[in-house]
Amino acid sequence: MRDIVYFQHTDTIPPISGQNGVDYIVKIMPNDNLFIKVLCAANPASVEIFDMMPGQVGNMSANNLDILGYLVDSNGNINLPTVGEVHVAGLTKEEVIQMLQKEISKYVADPVVINVRILNYKITILGEVNRPGVYTVTDERISVPQALALAGDLTIYGQRHNVQLMRIENGEKKFYYFDLTSPNIFSSPNYYLVQNDVLYVSPNGTRVRSSTTNQNIPLTISIVTALLTIVSLFIRYK
Repeated sequence: MRDIVYFQHTDTIPPISGQNGVDYIVKIMPNDNLFIKVLCAANPASVEIFDMMPGQVGNMSANNLDILGYLVDSNGNINLPTVGEVHVAGLTKEEVIQMLQKEISKYVADPVVINVRILNYKITILGEVNRPGVYTVTDERISVPQALALAGDLTIYGQRHNVQLMRIENGEKKFYYFDLTSPNIFSSPNYYLVQNDVLYVSPNGTRVRSSTTNQNIPLTISIVTALLTIVSLFIRYK
């Protein structure tokens, strides 16, 4: 039972304040696809050139969201019409809004950048979960428990003590581990996932042993069948 129950012994840790004990701020990364909305009350037509998606994001199909928007290149830049290259990687959305408003103001009088969103905020969940796959996070904020819930929770064979997080940080692969049976996960700096994170749930010993056994059964049956055939032929022609 201790290997299955989540968040045990919560009465032994002090209360966690704030955002579950960690500060979570979305930052723009290379390969993000950004929706940018610019308005200008005095002259709406002057900012139409920046609007790659007329209307609201919520009205767009998934396919349109993948191909439209401003793609952050490998150097962390986006290419705005008229303005040119703007470096956005490593900035928060609020910082991007302020910077874009300043840059666009050089070419348009009184523009207002009202929204920046990451269109391709996705996470991948693999291993011993009921629905492994790639999931789009529409609100750009998801915790480890929420992500696992999206995948239908762990199977009974998943290791609660050994959930692995794979993340790209500054171009390098980093690996972190969670113990879902411990409440310490709530104070982890990695409690909230970032875009392109991969969660992997390792199989427990029972699953590994059953997998090995199941793979050997067909081979065993084939060998036994062959031996019985040989014995049968030997007896018949003896």
